[in-house]
Amino acid sequence: MKLDGGITLAIGGTPLVRLERLFGQAPFAVYGKLEGMNPGGSAKDRPALHMLREAIRRGDVTKRSVVVESSSGNLAISLAQLCRYLGIRFVCVVDPRTTDQHLRIVRGFGGEIEMVKEPDAETGEFLPARIRRVRELLAEIPGAYWTNQYGNPDNAAAHRETMREIEARLGPIDYLICGVSSCGTIRGCADEIRARGWPTKVVAVDAEGSILFGGPSGKRRFPGLGAAIVPDLHREAIADLVVKVSDEACVLGCRALLRHEAILAGASSGGVIAAIWQLRDVIPPGAVCAAILPDRGERYLDTAFNDEWVRRELACEPEAEPEMTGAALEG
Repeated sequence: MKLDGGITLAIGGTPLVRLERLFGQAPFAVYGKLEGMNPGGSAKDRPALHMLREAIRRGDVTKRSVVVESSSGNLAISLAQLCRYLGIRFVCVVDPRTTDQHLRIVRGFGGEIEMVKEPDAETGEFLPARIRRVRELLAEIPGAYWTNQYGNPDNAAAHRETMREIEARLGPIDYLICGVSSCGTIRGCADEIRARGWPTKVVAVDAEGSILFGGPSGKRRFPGLGAAIVPDLHREAIADLVVKVSDEACVLGCRALLRHEAILAGASSGGVIAAIWQLRDVIPPGAVCAAILPDRGERYLDTAFNDEWVRRELACEPEAEPEMTGAALEG
């Protein structure tokens, strides 16, 4: 069994667009890496492809395998698509924060959904409960294989190519701004940067309420940014700077990206945009910055792009321009 040809040829090589209307008045240049242009709609296509390819190469995944994963949504779609292409079964463990759009797309590809409805009793978080359910499925399903995005080095390795694509267009950039959750994207990009000896500053964009870089765990309304547990791919020195963003900042950022650049991207992309605003006095004049914009915005039409939801859940005006103040930086 091989995973090549067909839809796999469309993964990677995503556009890099200068965000000159959003940041045209800034003394630095910002380019957005549009990972939503992958066929599965997100940056998660890259690790899904690489993790499955390597598992097939090792013999861990065969035609009789059942792929199992825990996901907040995007990786579930990517794996469902590729498992459909392979003709093998896929089961994804999710929780109530996963959007209906994500779930419908997974099911559209033939993926099966295991919904964990109650958080972990000890931590109050859903992720430990999801991982517990994954382990139960591994014991219950013959031939089950866990891709394990949280600890699989093939996840991070896939994103070294992301950094190579950026370098091919822009050269060794001055700043890379990247959201964090499983830490696969930032780990792979940082590994490539440091292996090449580039002076690039790596900026981790984390959610308020995430414990990845310290601080108490708290409520986060959007999947895909921040985490309730520290994944094995995380390293304390993975980033040179850390910026924490609120749910409100994510909404205002992705709406500003749509309004000024006509780019419909998801909530975590909005968090990346908000982080760059916070960094405006830190990034030196003349710097070249690349921002990873992880996914498409259609999956957030009922949340981040829904005025009623934003007013009800976040108590803010959805069309307000973000406040370019209040940076939460750690060096």
